[in-house]
Amino acid sequence: MAIAKRKKRFFTIEMPLIRKQTQLQAYEAKDLENKYIKYDLTRSLKGKSMIITFKTKFDGEELLTTPKELRLMPYYLKRMVRRGTNYVEESFLTECNNAEIRIKPFLVTRRKVSRAVRKTLRNKAKEELIEWAKDKNTETLFEDILKNKIQREISIKLKKIYPLSLCEIRVIKVEKEKEEKKE
Repeated sequence: MAIAKRKKRFFTIEMPLIRKQTQLQAYEAKDLENKYIKYDLTRSLKGKSMIITFKTKFDGEELLTTPKELRLMPYYLKRMVRRGTNYVEESFLTECNNAEIRIKPFLVTRRKVSRAVRKTLRNKAKEELIEWAKDKNTETLFEDILKNKIQREISIKLKKIYPLSLCEIRVIKVEKEKEEKKE
């Protein structure tokens, strides 16, 4: 007995965070459940090389995406660090409303500075980012980083310690999602 062949089709997926659409190929829409989409934002952010990763969800009739990771590319950061400057990195886990996230800030000073100044910059940036993230959901966090809102705020606050030539969030990643309480 012959088995009927199935044909793959294209399904349109909305990415509301970046206001774009893309198409994925599958036999049925439910096959695209929990698939990851990587999207390059370099052109839309005017040369700031950034890649965003979305996870797809199927809710019965349409495909939705949620952001999982936002990452600055290493070659962009390498261009920003000049001779005669220092950079400061940090990596930490923090809680937000609906998930546990890992944030990795990247700061570049204007000149070479002492270790004490770098440590103070690192600790103050960590403190500000934890305070910023605790009462927001992941969608808002990713949106603020894409709009460069939080980077500007942190840069202004850290300027009192030492002026920076670059203040970026190198990586923000959703480590673990919290389960929503059903009542």
